[in-house]
Amino acid sequence: MNFKEMQATLMHELRLYHYPVAVKFFFDQAEVDKFKAETEYYTPLKAMTFCQWQIAARMKGQTVYSEREGLGCSNAVFSFGWKDLDEAEVKSHAKYCKDLDQAKRFVETKSRLPEGLIGIAVAPLADATFMPDTVHFYCDNMQAYHLAVDYMAATDTHPLRPQITMNSSACGGNVYTMVEKQFNMLPACSGSYNAGKTERGEINVIIPGEQMQMVYERLLERMEKLGSSSITKPGDGFPGADVCKNCPLIVFKKAKD
Repeated sequence: MNFKEMQATLMHELRLYHYPVAVKFFFDQAEVDKFKAETEYYTPLKAMTFCQWQIAARMKGQTVYSEREGLGCSNAVFSFGWKDLDEAEVKSHAKYCKDLDQAKRFVETKSRLPEGLIGIAVAPLADATFMPDTVHFYCDNMQAYHLAVDYMAATDTHPLRPQITMNSSACGGNVYTMVEKQFNMLPACSGSYNAGKTERGEINVIIPGEQMQMVYERLLERMEKLGSSSITKPGDGFPGADVCKNCPLIVFKKAKD
């Protein structure tokens, strides 16, 4: 895949505000060594959250790599298989649940990576030096809708059944897509809303890396057939144009010379 071309097209045609984030979960030391040798990357100065790692990728265009010591979020540590379920993890969900028994059941039903994870890289899609396990978009409602529609058409999947869990949107959302090889679309959790800087109300859309080319090709196919990337208003260059369909009032014509 030509990641640079793909990112440029997605940014322009969907009017994305953030770079798509390529995520790689490393379970093989040889792959880690290869990544480090080929990639200019940054590491967290202090332990922070996974969604904060992604800030550097989606806002600053930086590639970040870290292992367990750079992750300061217990929810992500649990989701990534870097710790077992413990009392502290259950208690951290108490405020969301009716009681601790419910909190325990809810945490136990989260998607988790298998044991053996070495480290994680997050990068702007254009700069990925690896095949992403997932591609994570932070986008608005209509951008999310376009990605979902293209995914359904490209993969012949309908309806979509995303997974929303308590207190683990960015971390748990990517784990679900990685493990199940399924599209995911979910709101920010209480942690990623503030810590991950999604105060604009961004929606998380996460696509399996191995399916990203299919989704991209579907976008290109639509552009050629409809004259633009917009599904809501074919021919319009803006995918989220907030104009009533066939409205007789909001119409413009080219002025005569």
